[in-house]
Amino acid sequence: MAKSTKPAKSSRQAVIDEMRKKQRGADRRRNSVIIVVCVAIAVAIIAYPVYTILKDKHEKAKYNDVALADIGAPASSCEKIVTKKADGNQNHVPVGTPVDYTTAPPAYGPHWNQAGVAPAPFAKKFYTADDRPDLEALVHNLEHGYTILWYDSTIADDSEAMDQVQAIADKFDATGDNFRDKFIAAPWTSGDENGKKFPDGQHIAFTHWSAGGNGESDATKQVGVFQYCSAPSGAALQTFMQEYPFSDTPEPAAM
Repeated sequence: MAKSTKPAKSSRQAVIDEMRKKQRGADRRRNSVIIVVCVAIAVAIIAYPVYTILKDKHEKAKYNDVALADIGAPASSCEKIVTKKADGNQNHVPVGTPVDYTTAPPAYGPHWNQAGVAPAPFAKKFYTADDRPDLEALVHNLEHGYTILWYDSTIADDSEAMDQVQAIADKFDATGDNFRDKFIAAPWTSGDENGKKFPDGQHIAFTHWSAGGNGESDATKQVGVFQYCSAPSGAALQTFMQEYPFSDTPEPAAM
């Protein structure tokens, strides 16, 4: 009886050893799969933002050698320029005080006055909804001769249109001090509207605070200048800024 028991035990042990061997192999394969999956996830996490950055750079780079007038839609995509009698010159209200502007977007009116806040800095040419200064600060920029390109949510949700707005803003040197580069591109958001919207079908607006013509100093001649467009148009903007340059404003010598 003892002789027959030993081989049986040996056989059972062999089966157990084989099962353990298979289990160890399965564990190694499972661990390998887990490692591969983790590495793939890590690579994807790293690669996606890199891809996004490279894609953005590529999209912006395609406009590097494109003239301002050739970016975006033709000038015919814009309505005729209109003007409205302006007020608010040197009318400084305390920072933090909201101003209910009568137009969408504003081209003139009371505004904030605080160094580094209002007006917004010359070096910043392009804003999104995440970093845009308050309207009351940007109106001070208008008083100093800036032209502002405002874009609505339709443009903000269109990546190609946003690339064009960014490319337009990039044509204005942010590193120098040439007053001809008094330009800002900024969003017009639902929070700004307060019942006032762009005309139907129009998603871009240019505004400028005109002194009524170069060399004018009579506040009674000041006007707000508006032009609305259905899409970004470097051609229309160029013509607009030629007709209403930085020097045609209540305070052209201020940055």
